[in-house]
Amino acid sequence: MSRAVYYIAKNKDWGHVCSIVWEILDSEGYLSNKMDMEFSGGDVYKYVDNEENEYFLVETDKAICLDYERYLPYMNKYFSDADISGMVTWHEGASSLPNVITCHTLGDMNSGVFTKAKPRYMRNIMKGMERLRLKEGLLDYKVVTEGTHWSGVHGEWNGSASEEYGDPYLLNKYSVAMMDLEVGSDENSWNDYKAVKVLTKALFEIFNDDNREIYNILCVGGVHFEPSFTDAVFAEWEDKAFGISHILANQWLVTGEYDTEEGFEKAVKCADSIEGGIQAVFMHDKAKGCYKDLARRIGQKYGVNVYKHKKLRDPKMVEFN
Repeated sequence: MSRAVYYIAKNKDWGHVCSIVWEILDSEGYLSNKMDMEFSGGDVYKYVDNEENEYFLVETDKAICLDYERYLPYMNKYFSDADISGMVTWHEGASSLPNVITCHTLGDMNSGVFTKAKPRYMRNIMKGMERLRLKEGLLDYKVVTEGTHWSGVHGEWNGSASEEYGDPYLLNKYSVAMMDLEVGSDENSWNDYKAVKVLTKALFEIFNDDNREIYNILCVGGVHFEPSFTDAVFAEWEDKAFGISHILANQWLVTGEYDTEEGFEKAVKCADSIEGGIQAVFMHDKAKGCYKDLARRIGQKYGVNVYKHKKLRDPKMVEFN
């Protein structure tokens, strides 16, 4: 038996996507068991699948990342023993990809704080998203991952939290690995019932495992929605697959000063947060030399091979230590 917990805002006057998620959960019969617990004013529902896996659906009045300090005591009180957790929300931003269903790990690269990452579960839910996307005929949508980040932070990190920049160190006060699960990146997608249904149904695919041998990789460089790293999520050969989780995207390698000794220590924290460790490092070929040096240094520290990202296209030629 495994346990997952999902934090989902339920406020039609605030945010996007989540109110439709709750409608679908209700119509699909996932809300028949209301728990005798109160989560900062919100209700909690429990669903058990045919394999006896448990899913807790937690009602919040906003995305937990925007008021993490308030929600954290309840998260630890009720769900510190969960195997995996997720925050369901929407994606937006300048120059964002349209029509995406996304999943990404949490962390704040500027301060070097990374939550625990479980690549196998991330792969399971993204494969579920892809299967359901095709089932719904959403051919104009893509299932993608993103560079590791946390929506609870805004602006520039100056060594301390502020009204503009939440405290990323709170992330490590919740011991359960967490992912962001989103539909985006504009109003049309936020209100696309089929797309939101894919996201909602995929929540219950996270323990649907094909039992392949997973090789965890640390991804360095590339754009926020880096196609080569997304494609690697779905790569399979023989009885093997890649384990994709934390991605150190180029934009935050720069702002987080990962070309320094302190930046190297941040990257070490990132690698150490991945369950099962890393078996290889992949760096984007267009990364600056200093970040390629960072990737090589990480590989040397952990005794694993370092490859250019194009090698992901031919996984049979990749050697893992």
